[in-house]
Parts: sequence; structure tokens; C-alpha cells
Amino acid sequence: MRCTVEAEFCRSLHKAQVTIVGLGLMGGSLAMRLKRDGVVRRVVGLVRRAETAFAAERLGAVDRAATDPARALPNADIVIFATPVRVLMAQLREYAPLFKAGAIVTELGSTKRAIAESLSRLPPRVHPIGSHPMCGKETSGLAAAEATLYEGATWVVSPLPRTPDGVIAVMESLARAVGAHPLTLAPARHDRLVAAISHVPYLLSAALVLAAQSVAEEDETVWRVAASGFRDTSRLAASNVAMMMDILLTNPDAVAEMLGRLRRQLDALSEAIAAGDETRLQILLERAAGQRRRLYPPAIDD
Repeated sequence: MRCTVEAEFCRSLHKAQVTIVGLGLMGGSLAMRLKRDGVVRRVVGLVRRAETAFAAERLGAVDRAATDPARALPNADIVIFATPVRVLMAQLREYAPLFKAGAIVTELGSTKRAIAESLSRLPPRVHPIGSHPMCGKETSGLAAAEATLYEGATWVVSPLPRTPDGVIAVMESLARAVGAHPLTLAPARHDRLVAAISHVPYLLSAALVLAAQSVAEEDETVWRVAASGFRDTSRLAASNVAMMMDILLTNPDAVAEMLGRLRRQLDALSEAIAAGDETRLQILLERAAGQRRRLYPPAIDD
């Protein structure tokens, strides 16, 4: 761990109490991994409903779960918000008086610029830093959580100008402790890149389903001929809509830019097909296929 500032930031994660606000898929999975591997001294969950608190304790995901912020936050060395983006921005304002001096305050939100603005308004006694683990599933909730969710994932760390080096080091250590690979990105750069590889793919998947649905209004047999190709390419459309609404509406500029790029690629393909331009069509498709294979090499048996 890098220790380039005062010693308080170099304390061992093993001695820290971590409070995770929200124990859905992301928060619940993180809690499970931290507790399973003894990464921190204590894992506390803060949830809205008593039933969720009981379930989290019964599953052994946390040492304790509470519905009262005044019971879960004041003793936390690290507070991690794992709630939807616009919810967590409101919670940052509401819970700010409860954070103890020296606490690290971070989050797992899928957009960073809007959250960074909220983090920057936290009182100077705490140390905010943005983060975003690049993993997840279409299913949500504590029942979908699993301790291995973060294994092998890239974990983006987005420091604010006020974030000390030691706090960055703590976050990097936390990411590595749950099997992830930390990557430092500025908030604006994060949002632009993630729009390309996460937010717009969701919209493309949703648009595909809506287009097929419009065909089904004329001929319902389309669903009977849907096979693995449609299933795989439409998978993201089943994501939690409320969560995706939060993401899209807090990253509008980057999403708009990437939708423009997508339209241009679709237009190029459409024009090549309409013109019967086999050479141009093959160039575009081979370029896409080559990039996909470089990113995700096929298994030997494929």
C-alpha cells in the first residue's frame, strides 16, 4: 500500500469497520466477500427494511444490519454507498452529519461526474472518493448477491482533487482484497468510456427487443423463432429499469455522444447492405469480429 501522507490513511483494512449502505446485488456481494475473507474488522449494513436486515444477518453477509443511520454510520471508518445513483446522492446530503472525522466515504455508482459533485460537498472532516466496480448481473437484490461477484473485475477508482493519496491506496487495497483490479480514472473520462461499453449497449439491447416487439404486433410467430442469438443480444434489456434510468439520466452527454457513434455505424452497415456493397460490408463486419475476438478470445473448443 502506498503511504505518502499522514499515517491515519495507512491504517490496515483489517482494523476498519465498513458500513455498506444498501445490501442489494452490489452491496450484498461486497459485504459477503469482506466478511467471508476477514478483510475488515466489522461489516455493518444499512438498509431500509427490517426484513432485509434480518435476511442479511441470517445469511451471514454482515456482522450487523440496521435500518437506523444513526446506529450504522457514526463508528464507520469506511462508508460505502451501494444504492441507485440519484438515491445515493440524496443520501450523501442526508447522512453527512453522521460521518465521523477521518472517515472514507465512497460509493459503487455507475456514473461518476454527478456523484463527484455530491461527494465534493461533503464536510472537510471526511475523505470522499468515487469508485465503480465493473461487474454485475441482470438480477438484483440481496438474494442475487454472491461473494465471488467482484472476482477478476476492473474496479474504477475516481479520486476528487481533495482526495489524499492514502485514501486512494486504501480503496485500491480494498478492491484487490475482493479479487478486483483497481484502475484510476477521472470522473468525466469514466463516464465517457462506460457510456460506450455499458450504457449504450443496454439501450441497444432494449431497442432490439422493442423492434422485435413491433414485428410481433404484426406476426407473433417472431417469438417462436427467437433463438440463442436473440437471447444473448437482448440479455441487457432485462436489467433493472429503475437503476438504468438513474444511470442514463446522470450521464446524458456521454450517452448522447455514444448513441451518435452507434447511429453512424448502423447507417454505414445499412448503406452497404442497401447498395449491395459486399466489399464494404465485409470490411465493417471483419473489423468488428476481429476486435471482439481480441477482447474475448474464443475457447479452444469453440
